[in-house]
Amino acid sequence: MPLVTEEIKANAEVYYGDEICQERSKFLLKEVGLPNGLLPLKDMVECGYVKETGFVWLKQKKKTEHKFDTVGKLVSYATEVTAYVEPNKIKKLTGVKTRELLLWITLSDITVDDPPTGKITFKTPAGLSMTFPVSAFQVAEPQLPPAPAKEVVKGEAKEDNGPVKVVAAATVTAAPPTTVAPGAATAQEVKEA
Repeated sequence: MPLVTEEIKANAEVYYGDEICQERSKFLLKEVGLPNGLLPLKDMVECGYVKETGFVWLKQKKKTEHKFDTVGKLVSYATEVTAYVEPNKIKKLTGVKTRELLLWITLSDITVDDPPTGKITFKTPAGLSMTFPVSAFQVAEPQLPPAPAKEVVKGEAKEDNGPVKVVAAATVTAAPPTTVAPGAATAQEVKEA
């Protein structure tokens, strides 16, 4: 039974396609103060966020597993992952399990210490918890190449790979006509005197 209904989708920001879902999920994690590599899903088909309640869902084509090498943990992500997010926390998490010895253990809550200590804690529904360094779940964000600068020439834009240049960008407007009282000096006459 799907956890995300059409009623929930009606009140949510919904995105379709792997590229935008990857971008939005990393952005959301970062926005709530969690490491951006926490949910490394593959081939996502849909994701959504209900801002009023904090409900989030991520759907992928098939179940995937990911090993966080720095902490030596294997994690399984179901085709549908849901949770409620708030600053520094994920609550009521579904669809995520971690491998402990020969068992798959369901994770239900994830918390980053506030004030920051560099630790992240994972909890199970049974109350067990594991703490790791936040850095183990952080991934480097790709640096985007700088956008080409534009050169402005008399109101036209030209593409250029150098720094921004402004050439003849001044706008000249005519001053409104002024009425000068008979016998009064104009500003130009005062300057000349």
